[in-house]
Formats: sequence, structure tokens, C-alpha cells
Amino acid sequence: MELETALEAVRGRGGAEGLERVLGRYNEKNRATFKFDPADEEKRKKLCEGILNILEKDTKTSCQVACLEALRILSRDKKVLVPVTTKENMQILMRLAKLDMTEDSLEDVSNFPVIVEALKCLCNIVFNSAIAQKLSLELNLAAMLCNLLKKCKDQQFVDDIKCFDLRLLFLLSLLHTDIRSQLHHELQGLQVLTQALESSFSIRWTDKYKAAEEHDGSPLSLQETDCAIEALKALFNVTLDSWNVHSENESHQFRYMAAILRHCLLTMGPTEDKTEELHSNAINLLSNIPVSCLDVLISPSTQEETVLKYNGMNMDAIQVLLDFMEKRIDKGSSYREGLTPVLSLLTECCRAHRNIRKFIKAQVLPPLRDVSNRPEVGTTVRNKLVRLMTHVDLGVKQIAAEFLFVLCKERVDNLLKYTGYGNAAGLLAARGLLAGGRGDHWYSDDEDTDTEEYKSAKPNINLITGHVEEPMPNPMDEMTEEQKEYEAMKLVNMFDKLSRDEVIKPMGVRPDGTMTPLEETICQYQTNEQDSSDSD
Repeated sequence: MELETALEAVRGRGGAEGLERVLGRYNEKNRATFKFDPADEEKRKKLCEGILNILEKDTKTSCQVACLEALRILSRDKKVLVPVTTKENMQILMRLAKLDMTEDSLEDVSNFPVIVEALKCLCNIVFNSAIAQKLSLELNLAAMLCNLLKKCKDQQFVDDIKCFDLRLLFLLSLLHTDIRSQLHHELQGLQVLTQALESSFSIRWTDKYKAAEEHDGSPLSLQETDCAIEALKALFNVTLDSWNVHSENESHQFRYMAAILRHCLLTMGPTEDKTEELHSNAINLLSNIPVSCLDVLISPSTQEETVLKYNGMNMDAIQVLLDFMEKRIDKGSSYREGLTPVLSLLTECCRAHRNIRKFIKAQVLPPLRDVSNRPEVGTTVRNKLVRLMTHVDLGVKQIAAEFLFVLCKERVDNLLKYTGYGNAAGLLAARGLLAGGRGDHWYSDDEDTDTEEYKSAKPNINLITGHVEEPMPNPMDEMTEEQKEYEAMKLVNMFDKLSRDEVIKPMGVRPDGTMTPLEETICQYQTNEQDSSDSD
């Protein structure tokens, strides 16, 4: 009924005040509607066309807001966007959102609701329509959004405008690779978005890449947090291919960004969930920054700072990353999306920065004392990470194992001490290190010192399980030689049957530590033996 009434109103029956009242009722009823009746599809298309015809004319602000709210609700349905996604209609919405290249500042506060609603409509339309995404490139929408973002820089009461401007930039850079490239290389997108991110925080710089510590600072407001999150998401898309820094200016830009992100990690949102979302997006962006620029996450600590220190360096941000990692592990779900980014970031930081690695190792892999329990049993961070080394998700177990391996300076004997051979076998097989040795990366030669408790227990540690086991009786002690031979042949026959049925494939280890089918290992061994005999 409301749809029919709205259609009548946009056709001009009832005047402007009647239209505003009718659309207001329609908007209120459908505010939370995301699924629409397919039978009314044509009527909704006609309603979209009628609303755009009204918006093309000059009408009062309250009527424009009601029309745009209705269009935003209707644009949730992909099937009605055909009449909306034309060049002319996109330009109508862009004009209402003040997305033009004029230099006028945002002074008329009464127009702000219209700008916000127009941006919301564009967000829905771009997200739901491939045609709108192509038109966005043709209409140079990204450049206009950057221009509007600059206008918001020093204005008050524009947080909503900035937030949806950033959201639209995020969607465009996510859905269209050409726009992502345009933002990065032509529109100074890194600089514009970084400034938008910085403006969400009250940062007071004390040095080139160092912000003043605000330990008793109040949390961000909800609007400030949302703006920061949208800026982080847009920056993540724009920096996707930024592993290599090619110039001094780029290096400065990424270090400056990393310094803002450090401040972001030390900032709280209005709620615990919002803080976690803020920190999660900051971690995602840090993963895109070249690892050589992440040294600004730690800085020399002054005497006045009451912060976490290690070797004279401020480790507050690194501790936040560790706490975030443990919290995500404790969640017990969505490890690939929620845990792997922070584990990957910490791994690369440890590989490239010695102070970060030593600080994290002291937290995650402290010197061993009690080895009576298996490495995966317990509630410490080490126990939790070792459990992940045998996780069903290949990506999760690989990054967890890699993180611990880097903490152990990629030395196999050191890793086995903390994890046991059984938990580490997957990593060692993948890296060709089953025979021992160390990885390819170079680390400092500082030696790890074992505790007296570990040294005394070491001879009794089961290398496979990584802990001291109670002596078990040998079942073969009471067997005769004939019984032993019978059991041995029975085992051989079982393995032979499994191998012939291709249930298992017997493997051997090459001299270089990589795995290969057992037949090849035997052939290589026989060849080496023959060569040795010939030389004799």
C-alpha cells in the first residue's frame, strides 16, 4: 500500500509537502528492509525514476532528504538499479553530494544532510552495480571524492560526510583495480587518505615519526572511530602492492603512516568491539607497509615515559599486537581471516627487526623450566601457538609454525626444543629441514641459555612429543625371538598392503632434507654406495 501511495506522490499528486510526508512514512516502514517482494519490482523501478526526476529539479532541502532516503532504501535491491545507473542520474547524485571540481568550501550546514544521503545512495549503487562501477571511472568519481575530502579537512560537523566519502573511496578501490591504481599514482591518494586518517586522532607530534603518549587520553567518539576505520580500509586497498619502496619520498610516506598506525594501536574506541575493529584494520594496513619502514613501531624510550621498555625501546605497540593475537586465538574461530594477518605481521617484524624479535621471544618462548607436559598442553601463548601448528587449516598452521620458527632464529634444534618433533614435522618437511639445520635468513649470533631445570631434564625428554614421559614397560621384553620375528613380519605385511592399495606412500629423506618416495631414496643410497666402492 505504501509503495502505491509513494508512486502516486512522485507523479505530482499531493504537492511537495504531500510527497515529503508520504515518502517519510515509506522510509520509516522500510528502514530495516533488505529483501523486497519480486512482484513489485517494476513499481520500485518506476519509483526510482520518479524520485530522480524530482531530484533533478530544485526542491527544498527536507524534500531532497526524503527522496534520497527512499532512493537509498530502494538501491539495496540490485534488480531495480537499471534506471538509476545512467550517466545522467549518476551526475544528479554527484551534484547533490557536492562532488564537483569547484573550490567552494562546505559552509552551508543546512545542506549537510543532503550531501550525506547522496553519498549513502552512491555507496549502495556502486556496491550493487557493475555498470555504476564503470561509470565511476568515466565520471572521474575518485578525483571528486578526494577533492571533497580536502574540503572536509578543516571543517566542523562534517564527520558524516567524511565517513561516507571514505567508504565510497574504499568501495571504488575494492571493486575497480583501475581506480585503485589511479588513486595511488595520479590523485595522491596515499597522502590524502593518510591526512584523513590522521585527522581522526588528536595527534601531537614530538618528533618526525613520534607522537606524544596520551596514557590517560579519552577514547575516540563513535564518529571518529568510524571515520578512522573507513580511512584504514581505503588505504589498505591503495597500498596492496607496496612491498617495494622505490624512493625516499615513498619511504617517508610509509614511515609517517606507520607512526599514525602506532598511535592508532594505542588508542581506544568507544566500545571494546569498536576498539578491536579499529585495531584489526590497523593491523591489516601495517601488513601492506614495507617491513623496512616498520621500525617506527618502536622508538627510544625517554625516562619520563612510564611505558613497557626493552633494550631502551618503547614496546607498547608491540605488546598491543601480542595481546590482539592472543585474543584472536582465544576466540577459537575464523582463524584465517582474524588471526593470520597479525601473525604474518609479527613474523615479518621479528625477521627484520632484532629488538622486536627478542622482546616477543621473551614473551612467547621464555626459557624452559617445566617440561613435564606436552608443548601443546596448557594456557600459555606458547601452548596455544603450538596447538595451531597441527590445525586443520593449512594456512593457519603454516603461519603459526613460521612465527615460532622465526622466533627460534630459524634453527631446527631450537624449534624442536619448544615444540617437539611431531608438531614441527609439517614445517620441516615443507622447508626441507627434516634432517636438521637452519633456514635461509641470517640472524644475530647471540646464544640462547638453557635453565638448570631444562638441562637436568633434557636426557629424558621424548624428542617427538617434546616432554618428559614416564618410563613405559617394553612389550618386547617378555617375547621370544620367534614372537618378535612374527610381529615384525606382520607389521611389514600391513605396511605393504597399505602401500599397494595406495592408502599410504612410504617416504624417505634425501641428503638435502627434503622428502621423496622411498624407492628413490633406496636407489640413490645404492648408487652412492656403488660410487664409493668404485672409488675405493
